[in-house]
Order: sequence, then C-alpha cells, then structure tokens
Amino acid sequence: MNMINNLELNCKSVAFLTLGCKVNSYETEAMQKLFENEGYNIVDFAERADIYVVNTCTVTNIADRKSRQMLHKARKMNENAIVVAVGCYVQAAKDTLEQDDAIDIVIGNNKKKDIIQILNEYMDGYQLEEDAVIDISLESEYEALSIESVAEKTRAYIKIQDGCNQFCSYCIIPYTRGRVRSRSMESITMEVHNLVEKGYKEIVLTGIHLSSYGIDLVKNGVETSLLSLIISLNEIDGLERIRLGSLEPRIITEEFAKTLSSSNKICPHFHLSLQSGCDETLKRMNRRYNTEEFYEKCLLLRKYFQDPAITTDIIVGFPGETDEEFKITKDYLRKVSFAQMHVFKYSVRKGTKAETMPNQVKDEIKHTRSNELITLEEVMEKEYKDQFIGQTQWVLIEEKIEIDGVSYQIGHNERYLKMAIKCENDLINQIIKGKILGYLNKDIMFCEIMD
Repeated sequence: MNMINNLELNCKSVAFLTLGCKVNSYETEAMQKLFENEGYNIVDFAERADIYVVNTCTVTNIADRKSRQMLHKARKMNENAIVVAVGCYVQAAKDTLEQDDAIDIVIGNNKKKDIIQILNEYMDGYQLEEDAVIDISLESEYEALSIESVAEKTRAYIKIQDGCNQFCSYCIIPYTRGRVRSRSMESITMEVHNLVEKGYKEIVLTGIHLSSYGIDLVKNGVETSLLSLIISLNEIDGLERIRLGSLEPRIITEEFAKTLSSSNKICPHFHLSLQSGCDETLKRMNRRYNTEEFYEKCLLLRKYFQDPAITTDIIVGFPGETDEEFKITKDYLRKVSFAQMHVFKYSVRKGTKAETMPNQVKDEIKHTRSNELITLEEVMEKEYKDQFIGQTQWVLIEEKIEIDGVSYQIGHNERYLKMAIKCENDLINQIIKGKILGYLNKDIMFCEIMD
C-alpha cells in the first residue's frame, strides 16, 4: 500500500466504478450517497478525481483480473489520489491487495457502510483498523445501506438480502459474501415508498440468493419470506411494477405462482438459474434440484401466467461434462424453450471444489459448445418474441436514442422485451400502450402508440 503523501489533502471529488452484479451496483449507489452527504463532488470514473472507489468482483478469475486492472487504472489517472478497493475481490484476496502499491485502502463486505469513517482515519494519518476486512463467515447482521435515487430514472434495483448458503461447487460467493442475511421488511418498504414518491414506477428485488430472503428473520413468532414481502410491497400506491431478480427453482410452488399471478404489478418475467440440463452435471455442481423438478416449475409459471418470459443461465464445459451430457443439456433446453439464455463457458475459480475436479474440459470444446448454445438461444428468443407481433403491450419508456439518424424512445414491457416507439413528445418514465408491429433490429421490437 502507498503511504498517504499529504495528510492535509482536502479531498472533494470522488469517482466510483462498479464491477459485477446488480447487488454491487446497489451498494455503489449507497456508498455514493454517503459521500454526497459529506459534501463530496461525484465525478465520472474516467475523470481525474481525488478519490477512486472500485467496487470489485471475484465471481471468476477473469473478474479478479478486471478488478486489479481497474484499480491500477485509477492510480495511473492520478498518482496522488486515494485508491480504495472494496467488496468481493477484497474479501477473497485481502493480503494480496494490501501489498499492492496502487491501492491505499481495502474494505471488505459488510464494511462498506463505514467507508467514510475509514477514509477519514486514513487521511488523518491513523493506522487503519484490521476489521476493515472481517471474517464474513461469522457475520449475522445485514449491512445497513440504503439508496435515495439511482442512475436509471425509471427503474430501481432494491437489495433485500446478502449471502448464500448453497455452496455450489463452482462458486466462490458464499466465501466472500458469507451466510444469508436478510434486510427487514420495514427498511425495504420505507425505501420503496421513498423511491415511488420520487417518481420511480418499477422496482427490481435483488440479492445474492434472493430465494433465501427471510430464512433468518422471525418476528413475534412469525416467519418472513420473499412471498410475504412481495405481498406487502404490492400494496404501495404509485408502484406500477415489481420485478424479481434471479430465483432458485425450488421457490416456485403452487402457492407462490398462484399468489403472484393475482397481482397486476408482478412482471411475468422469471429468471430461474438452471446451469445445466443434465442431472449428472447438476450433481457435480451441487445444485439442489434435478431437471424434472426444474421443468415442473416452468410448467407452474406457465399455468398461472400468460406467456411468461422464463430466462436462465447455462454453464458449458463444467468439469466432467461429456459430449453425451452436453447433448442431454441441449435437448433439455429445447424442451423447456426459454425466452432468453445467458451462456457462460466454465471458468476455473481458485478456492472452489470444482477447481480440483478431474476431467477438466478443454477450452476449444467449451468454445464450440458455447457457440452451439448461443445459436440455439437466438432461435428460441426470436420464437418467443415473434408470438407478440400484433399484440398490444404496456411499455415503460426509459430513454431516447438515435438509430440510423432516426430518434426513438426505448423501454421494456413487463416481460422485459425491449421496445422502440417513434414519438415527438417526451414519454420518459411513462407507461404507454403500444401495438408491436415487428422488429427495429434483432434486439429491439417496434411499436406504434395506441390510444
């Protein structure tokens, strides 16, 4: 670490960079609010700043490398700046980062709320406390961070829980985020109320393992669950849409699907993380379901919602995945018929059980399998979208863009299909009724406004 060169430094500008997931994005917004409350000027990360805060990711070795690159980039932009590394990569590689001359301060998870205090102690020349990076596995309290606004003007991501108890064999996150810790319903409801009062029409509930929300909360003998939270948020006047982040399939029960379908605020867009369509591969991954169970959950959602957008993640080339296992996965994906898939090539992650598994798959095989599934994904996605041509949809307008010299207003419907509308009036943050006529390009559908 660098020693601070000037203890009289009056730092007034701070730049943030977020790597990784939506939870990280939420936490960056919350840290930014803490700095704003102290009178700091927030500048773009590409600008020269007095302080750079990089909220790191460690989900893959590539994410580790990107985190290091961005921390070093910050140092090059201003050699006299204070460079702060926070988050998951810090939690995984504390000793390495503390020896890096490009980095001044390292702050682990569940300590982001203390960033101002830690920074002030550093600028005052005090020796930083060891507990800026704690043993996250022993932590039981949810970190009290909140937001008042977000960069998006129409949709706000709300972090409702942290940590994961699943320990999938390829994943480092339980070691860097700790065990499940849930935010109180009162805190969540208050934040959503405040955001709705500021004009936000849609919220997205997110967390490290969203389906586990509430398993650690019991109040007056009454257990809390994701479903009970959603029921409560559904009553907030002015909130138009509630969208859910990634779910584990086991949370989809008859009661869960039926209850959600009774609300006109719930977006029929469900991201169920699959990872593989082969039961043998799922066992090696230590996933807690099989393909038959997963398919039953998809059928439940299709029973209670009309044409729901069911999306997923798939990992190809997991250790031991044979040609036959990959074929089983590919056939299964066709059977389920997803609206969209995110395809990832397995990447070895140090510190996980999968790192030492036998029969690691060659990179060229991963590449070939990835391309096959991406091609399949494009076919399934188009098939899903095609069924909406000629239908009327409700679109939340989010931005104006120009394509080939023509101005469009862009938004998403409840199923998170991207829509474009040609209109001279400013429609941003309005939900409009539009008839889908076709495609503006392969990613964006084209609508005309309906009266």
